[in-house]
Amino acid sequence: MKSRGTLQSTPRLPHPSSGTAIAWASLTSFLAIAGLISTYQNAHAQTVRATTAPVQVTVNSPLDGEIKADEVVTLREAIAITNGVLNKGDLSEAERAQVNPSKDHSRIDFDLPSDNTTIRLQALLPTVTNPGLLIDGTSQAGYALSDGDSSTPAPVVALTPAEDTEVFRGLTLAADKVHVRALSLYGFTSIHQTTATTPPADIFIAHRLLPSKRLKVDNPQVTYPYDDERDLPPQGILIEDNYLGITPQGNAPTARSAFGVSIYNAIGTRILNNQIAHHDGSAVITSVRAEQTEIANNIIEQNGLAGMPDAIRLEGDIDGTKIHTNQIQQNAGSAVYLFKPEGSVMIEKNLIADNGQRFRRAAILLMGDNHHVVNNTIQDQPGPGVVITSYPTSKRNFILDNRFANLDGLSIDLIARENRFLDRFSRISINRVDLASRSNTRVQDYQVGDGPNPLRNSDQRKRDTANRGLNTPQFLSSEFYLMEGAVNLDGEADPGAEIVLYKVMGEGKQGPLNEPVTMVKSDEEGRFAITLTDANPGDRFSAIAIHPEYGTSEPARNTVVLDLK
Repeated sequence: MKSRGTLQSTPRLPHPSSGTAIAWASLTSFLAIAGLISTYQNAHAQTVRATTAPVQVTVNSPLDGEIKADEVVTLREAIAITNGVLNKGDLSEAERAQVNPSKDHSRIDFDLPSDNTTIRLQALLPTVTNPGLLIDGTSQAGYALSDGDSSTPAPVVALTPAEDTEVFRGLTLAADKVHVRALSLYGFTSIHQTTATTPPADIFIAHRLLPSKRLKVDNPQVTYPYDDERDLPPQGILIEDNYLGITPQGNAPTARSAFGVSIYNAIGTRILNNQIAHHDGSAVITSVRAEQTEIANNIIEQNGLAGMPDAIRLEGDIDGTKIHTNQIQQNAGSAVYLFKPEGSVMIEKNLIADNGQRFRRAAILLMGDNHHVVNNTIQDQPGPGVVITSYPTSKRNFILDNRFANLDGLSIDLIARENRFLDRFSRISINRVDLASRSNTRVQDYQVGDGPNPLRNSDQRKRDTANRGLNTPQFLSSEFYLMEGAVNLDGEADPGAEIVLYKVMGEGKQGPLNEPVTMVKSDEEGRFAITLTDANPGDRFSAIAIHPEYGTSEPARNTVVLDLK
């Protein structure tokens, strides 16, 4: 995808082989009424006649307002038609000409006037409840690839609230395999009030909750064919090639959206090849359920400007989620922040740079077990690289083959819940240790880490420290000497751990882990030895330990290679 406007500064990564935000710390408590407000439409009652056959509906007007038989089809009418609640027989002859049979699934295409391709919404659109619906911005004239240009062009069709109108959500999706492609959505937010609504977002994804009887009578734009299926999470939704939070020109709008994609309850959502920028809150945020989510090949930048600061914030059931080959940069807080999740995630091959623009935070913050952070570039962060908390439990979190540079903190920081002052000195009794536990760990520690941990001196530390308190490797000397063109680096670590040696090129006493060099395994007594034949005088090295039962350690204290003269 070609960057435009403010998004031109950094080249796009290759595709893998395949104003006002609500600053909520957690969305869950605000979502008890999810689906009710999202079904509220500003439209007159229509007779519900279910349509089972797939149809192709062409939107040929950027206007919005009440549904009525006239000369044009609006997006509001197109969604009502594909939902099966607005029958073709209720349309005018001119409108019927824009509705045709479709082969496998329903679709919404666009044929808007070339000089007026922005749809300015007067109210919330109907929730999409037609499985397999394709909303296709590539159908609009003017959306085409240039000769010899393989990048994805900018969207032509845009959705935004009408002037002086509060519309807190762009699209609400509540059906399997809905596909939203090549649209620009921006300006969707709400004013925080005493009674919170469901969260504002460019795109909101949730299960189908049955509205109250009154809302159903007044607002029939959504139909629920089977009441016993209304609480099933939609599966296989695809969001691709969109501009979220920005205009088709790639610019920040005057009124920013609150969030980009909000996944309240869904399985297998895929967010691919989008540019997601300039939101008051997070670009992608989850809540109750978001298993098997894939976030790939997106440009995610300059989000969290006035609310939730983290670019991608994951909570709820997120098992099987993959975040890979994205550019995540210049966001207000962390690039990826996990808050009390269930399940594990894979974070792989991302460029994570220059985040923490508003708050000093770790580039990636992990809570829970079995997460993998693999082969990422993490740099220019006013905080640590990867922080792993010890809440509620923490083990088998693997930080592998990453490259760190220019950090304000450790490349990998394992938070210890115990009083760290007492960790450094002998204790009188285990009871005293228990009293000290958890007492001095601050909220800030769960955002920016707590610095280097001492060596583990009791099994209690395994419970109170992330990744079971896996010891960092200890070089036997702060200096090693070249002899006959080779240098031997000797050290100690937990027995049976893989020791990954890193070259250190930046400033620091423990890292940064700039470039992985080689790997060896510690023996049964925890000793390891590494021989280098291409090291030069002045080269500095650190190391991490990786244990199959514990995960990855913090970086070792650096050692330097000197010439023996």
